[in-house]
Amino acid sequence: MKNAADTTASPNAFLPAFVTGQNTGSGGGWVGATVFIALLVGAPVVFVLAHVFASSGGVWEHLAQTVLPLYIVNSLLLMLGVGAGVMIGGVGTAWLVTMCRFPGKGILEWALLLPMAMPAYVVAYTYTGLLDFAGPVQSALREVFGWSSARDYWFFEIRSLGGAIVVMSLVLYPYVYLLARSAFLEQSVCVLEASRTLGRGPWQGFFKVALPLARPSIAAGTALALMETLNDFGTVHYFAVDTFTTGIYRTWLGLGEPTAAAQLGAVLLLFVLTLVMIERVSRGTSRVHHTTARYRRLPGYQLTGWRCLAAQAFSFAAVFLGFALPASVLAWWSLRYSTVGLDFLPMVRNSFLLALVAALAAVTVGVIMAYAQRLSPTPMTRSAVRLASFGYAIPGSVIAVGTLVPLGFIDNALSGFMSERFGVTTGLLLTGSIVALVYAYLVRFLAVSFNGIEASLSKVTNSMEAASRTLGQGTMGTLRLVHIPLIRGALLTAGLLVFVDVMKELPATLIMRPLNFDTLAVRTFSLASDERLMDAATPALVIVLVGLIPIIMLSYAIARSRPGGKS
Repeated sequence: MKNAADTTASPNAFLPAFVTGQNTGSGGGWVGATVFIALLVGAPVVFVLAHVFASSGGVWEHLAQTVLPLYIVNSLLLMLGVGAGVMIGGVGTAWLVTMCRFPGKGILEWALLLPMAMPAYVVAYTYTGLLDFAGPVQSALREVFGWSSARDYWFFEIRSLGGAIVVMSLVLYPYVYLLARSAFLEQSVCVLEASRTLGRGPWQGFFKVALPLARPSIAAGTALALMETLNDFGTVHYFAVDTFTTGIYRTWLGLGEPTAAAQLGAVLLLFVLTLVMIERVSRGTSRVHHTTARYRRLPGYQLTGWRCLAAQAFSFAAVFLGFALPASVLAWWSLRYSTVGLDFLPMVRNSFLLALVAALAAVTVGVIMAYAQRLSPTPMTRSAVRLASFGYAIPGSVIAVGTLVPLGFIDNALSGFMSERFGVTTGLLLTGSIVALVYAYLVRFLAVSFNGIEASLSKVTNSMEAASRTLGQGTMGTLRLVHIPLIRGALLTAGLLVFVDVMKELPATLIMRPLNFDTLAVRTFSLASDERLMDAATPALVIVLVGLIPIIMLSYAIARSRPGGKS
C-alpha cells in the first residue's frame, strides 16, 4: 500500500515544480554523472598544467633557449595571417551570397562550405605537388620561357609560413562563413531599410549596421578557425614551419621527454586560453539587438556589370581553390598514379571503427550532460558542462600528452599489481589499445556532440515530460520514450559530425595510436612525408568524400534557417 500511495502522489507533487521550471531534485544521479564526466574530460588539461613547474632534467631550459622563441613567433604569425584570411574570405562571401543577387548565387550558398570537408594537411600535400619545383606548374613555366633552373626566375615557395597561411585560410574560412551567413540571415530587413532611409548606401549599411550586428558570430567563427590553426600538425610539419604542435611531437617521440612535452603543451594551452579571453573581453558589456521581430524576405542588391563579375570571381575562387582544384587533383592522382593495394583496406576499417566508437561515445555522453542540465540547471551543473565542453578548444597534441602519461602510469601500476598478486602480466590495457585514443577523441570532440543535442533538447516542451511523469515514467523512462525519439535527428547529426572530425584528426592519432594500427589520416601523412604524394591521394580522397556528407546536410539546414521562412 505504501508503494501504491507513493506512486500516485509522486506525479502530483512533481507537476507544479516541473511546469514552473523549478529544480525538483530528481536529477541527482544525472548531475553526479555529469560532474564525473567533467572531471574525467578535464583530467588531461589538469595534468598538463600540473607539469608547468616540474623538473625536466634541463630539457625545458634547452628548449626555451633554442626553439621556444621560434615556436612562439611562428604560432603568432600563423594566427594573425589565418585570422585575417578567414575574416576576409568568410565575411565577404557570406555577405555576397546572403544580401546580393547575381548569377551562380544558388550554387555558391552551399558550395562555399565544401572546403570544410578538406583537411588542411590534404590541401597542403595537393598544392605542394602542383606548385613545387618538380610540379606541373613550374615545369610548364620553364618549358614555355626556356628557364633551366630555379635561379632563373622567382616563384612563390609553397613550403613556407606564407604557404601555410594561404592553405589554412582556404580551408578554414567556412567557419566564419557559416556563422556570419547565419547572422546575416537572421537580421531584420526593417533595420537595413532604416539605414537606407538615413542615406546609407549598401557598403555603408554593411559596415555600419550589418557588420556590427554580426560581430559576435564573426568573432566566434574566427576563434574557432584560430583554434584549428593552433591544433594543426600535418600542414606545418610538412611545410617545415616550427610551431608548438611540431615541437610537442618532436619532444615526445624524438627526445622521449614527456615532461618537457607537457610543458610545451601548457604554453600552447595558454595561447588558447588567451585567445578565448580576448574574444570575450572584446565584446565587453556591449550587446547587439534587433529592434523588431518582423522578418521579411531579404531583398538583395542586384549586382550588374563589373560588380557582378567581381562577386562571382571572388566567391568561385574560394570554392575552386579550397575544394574543387584539390579534390580534382586527388581524384586524378588516385585513378592514374596511385599504387595503393589491398593493404589500404585495414586502414579504412581502423578509421571507421575509431570514428564509429568515438561518435557513439560522444553522443551517449552528450545526452547525459544535456539531460542533466535540463533536469537540474544549477550553477554546479552548468559549471560541469562548461568544463566538459572546453575540450574542443584544446589542441589534439596537448590532449595526447595529457592522456598518455597518466594512463601509462595506470597501465604500469595495474600490470605490476596483477603480476605480484596473480603472476599475470596485463600489459598496456589502456595505452596499448584504442581505449586511450577514443578517450582522447571524447575529450576533444564532446562539445561538438553536446551543443547540437542540448539545442535540440531545449525545444522539447516541459508539458510533454510532465505527461510522461504522470503516466508513471521516471527520468530514464522519459528520456528513452519521449526525448530520444523527438531528438533523434539531432543525435544523428551530432554523431555524424563527430564521426567526420575523428576521420580527419591527425595530431592525437599520430601520437597515441597503438602499434601497427594506422588510420587513413596517419597513412596519408606517412606517405606524404615520404614524398609519395600520389600514393597518398587515395586515403586522402576517402577522408574528403566522408567529410562531404555533413557539409551537404549543414548547407541544407542553413538555407532554411531564416526566421519567418520555411522550417
